[in-house]
Amino acid sequence: MANVFKLRKGLDIHLKGTAIKEKGKVGKAEEYALIPDDFTGVTPKLAVHEGDKVKAGDALFVNKAHPEVRFSSPVSGTVTAVERGERRKVLCVKVKADAQQQYVDFGKRDVSSLNGEQVKKALLDAGLFGYINHLPYAVSTTPNEQPKAIFVSALRDKPLAADFEFELQGNEQAFQTGLTALSKMAKTYLGIGAKQTAAALVNAKDVEVNIFDGPCPAGNVGVQVNHVSPVNKGEVVWIVEPTAVIFFGRLFDEGRVNLTRTVAIAGSEVESPCYVDALVGTPLSALVGGKLKRQDGIRVISGNPLSGTKTSLDAYLGAHTSTISVIPEGDDADEMLGWIMPRFKQFSMNRSYFSWLQGKNKEYSLDARVKGGERKIIMSGEYDRVLPMDIYGEYLIKAIIAGDIDRQEQLGIYEVSPEDFALAEFVDSSKLELQRIVRQGLDVLRKENA
Repeated sequence: MANVFKLRKGLDIHLKGTAIKEKGKVGKAEEYALIPDDFTGVTPKLAVHEGDKVKAGDALFVNKAHPEVRFSSPVSGTVTAVERGERRKVLCVKVKADAQQQYVDFGKRDVSSLNGEQVKKALLDAGLFGYINHLPYAVSTTPNEQPKAIFVSALRDKPLAADFEFELQGNEQAFQTGLTALSKMAKTYLGIGAKQTAAALVNAKDVEVNIFDGPCPAGNVGVQVNHVSPVNKGEVVWIVEPTAVIFFGRLFDEGRVNLTRTVAIAGSEVESPCYVDALVGTPLSALVGGKLKRQDGIRVISGNPLSGTKTSLDAYLGAHTSTISVIPEGDDADEMLGWIMPRFKQFSMNRSYFSWLQGKNKEYSLDARVKGGERKIIMSGEYDRVLPMDIYGEYLIKAIIAGDIDRQEQLGIYEVSPEDFALAEFVDSSKLELQRIVRQGLDVLRKENA
């Protein structure tokens, strides 16, 4: 019998443009790219040079601090460019794809007959181990870490987020193989939503299934860790995105690296929101091009509007990206009389607008405006209303801003990741960039404890 956790705190935001459960077409793509910044905490060191020929599964770069952690090419072809930024930082490695794809053969293996070290070695050799993150610090993990548990959250409940149950269709066997592989390395917990009914989730084997019933952010893996097995100082838990579990399963079932994922193309500025199957590193122009209502005055987001990052159609599909959101920028917005109007089309958590009279399930077309400048921190309990974790969010943010490391540790910084504060950032009347603040705090703490 699965454990059920009922959460009361949180906030569901319904936005127009949720992807319908149909597969759309992907435009032609000749060049793909792998981006080191998708793997937080990794300092890349190139494993290839321009002009080199690679197969799908060959390493494009490695983690400089742990060279055994490789990051493999999604396609076979020729390395056409290595883009660098300040201080020669590697920004991306581009590969022109072959017409006929070739794969490195890692060999099919029965994962049930392997032990934890053999599973870890297989993931390292195939360049997939870096897809595992860890708490504390919310960074890509390293093979010398010994986790007390591994967490996978199959519940995506942020606005416009892709439905994993739809992505799971046809990938049930690979998902189960991936879960079994993870269970060989440490006790594995699978978090699902109360409304999810897929047999591959509800009846998953070799893992402990936990059901989370409540509003967003019940699907945040950090929230689930906090309720099931909180992280104390000196402890480590691994967190794995559910699509990465499918990648792992394919490696053992097919003997090759297959980085194809199902991505939601969503948002109020998308003509026909839908899902597409695409490789990691696919140009966004091939995914989104031809699906937009307009080309100007829009915000393209890699991820969901709450915790995603601003990007453009010239970018590439990220290693952990399951949603591409397109919403209005808001630069051309002209509201007569501003806040004085009743605003039936605007969302407010505090019933400041009359839109609350239209029910909780009303869909809104929100834009990217902040609607106000940064202000002093108001200790109003706003964060606590949407943060279902056993921490004092407002006090933690103040401790991070003040640089008080001891206070941060006492207030539970080891348990959080930036996305845990996405909703708090949305409702924050002080207009602070809470996710950026938390990320900076985690980076400072990581350096101090290195």
